[in-house]
Amino acid sequence: MPDRAPQPVDRQLPTDEARDLISLVRDIAQREIAPKAAEEEDAGRFPREVFALLSDSGLLGLPYDAEYGGGEQPYEVYLQVLEELAAARLTVGLGVSVHTLASYALAAHGTKEQQVEHLPAMLGGGLLGAYCLSEPASGSDAASLRTKAVRDGDDWVITGTKAWITHGGIADFYTVMARTGEEGPRGITAFLVPGDAEGLSSAVPEKKMGLKGSPTAQVHFDGVRVPDSRRLGEEGQGFTIALSALDSGRLGIAACAIGVAQAALDEAVGYATERRQFGKPIADFQGLRFMLADMATQIEAGRALYLAAARLRDAGLPFAKQAAMAKLHCTDTAMRVTTDAVQILGGYGYTADFPAERYMREAKVLQIVEGTNQIQRMVIARHLAGPEAR
Repeated sequence: MPDRAPQPVDRQLPTDEARDLISLVRDIAQREIAPKAAEEEDAGRFPREVFALLSDSGLLGLPYDAEYGGGEQPYEVYLQVLEELAAARLTVGLGVSVHTLASYALAAHGTKEQQVEHLPAMLGGGLLGAYCLSEPASGSDAASLRTKAVRDGDDWVITGTKAWITHGGIADFYTVMARTGEEGPRGITAFLVPGDAEGLSSAVPEKKMGLKGSPTAQVHFDGVRVPDSRRLGEEGQGFTIALSALDSGRLGIAACAIGVAQAALDEAVGYATERRQFGKPIADFQGLRFMLADMATQIEAGRALYLAAARLRDAGLPFAKQAAMAKLHCTDTAMRVTTDAVQILGGYGYTADFPAERYMREAKVLQIVEGTNQIQRMVIARHLAGPEAR
């Protein structure tokens, strides 16, 4: 059956423009995204036309400068847009978050000439991006990556394989971290690689438990040649750029997680108020009512946490610790809430006729991507107690 229409979230938004933006996003989500979500996820279909619509509507560059086609919205607003999109279909919400992540290096560290040349098409020209950091042998230990970029005159030649790349094989551009110098984080540099570069190819997409509409694939660089004008930042600055991007990206994942959790709660509440057993709606049973209350409380706490981190970011204050906390709490919340939603629906929750089982499968990956939740705990602890003794 189609996903249940969500209950509008009572949001605190800073401007009338932001309120209009959320209304636009809700309309697109319910008209263009949600009705096809279950069928297309089951078929493993990526909705490229939806991303074209989002680009045309100015929704693929929301946190970036208007000078280059961005929406110049604070993260406080951008993240709530992601939540609305993810509640309709995680493939779309996560896809927008990844595109924003892929655009970060250029927007934050590119030269003026690079930004003028590339950003308008990336933010509002229909292009779709991917972020290439992880490799088959370097996931959480990203500083040990092996993909190399070797200087050849005015060009760089990139060779290696990236893994677990969202939009791998369909992206129009890839932000790639490659080793240009010594071992460890100081030898890594960032590059902007066009999706049609000679020598760039992708493997067959991974067969995943959930999020089947979003392609995740290895990307191979077989002597891919890019000019030095596509190097982002200074040589050796790539790992610093990557970590800075991930701080913001983790907030995107947190918002997506709350979107999925909210969709699961809406489904559970709707089912519980309609389903009758022993002569009354099952929502009248105290044990179930308490489950719903706990689910709603966890969601509200997660939303408050990611928004608090976003407001720190918008104020130009340090937010890495809070971003890790938000990613940890919100994705764990999504896993708990979606599991409880399946339980509330009982046998129906375990069938594909209802979306609860899809939400549960999708929630799991959010505890893994952009730094596992174990890594988030390490990041938080480092802020609290300093680095571990060696």
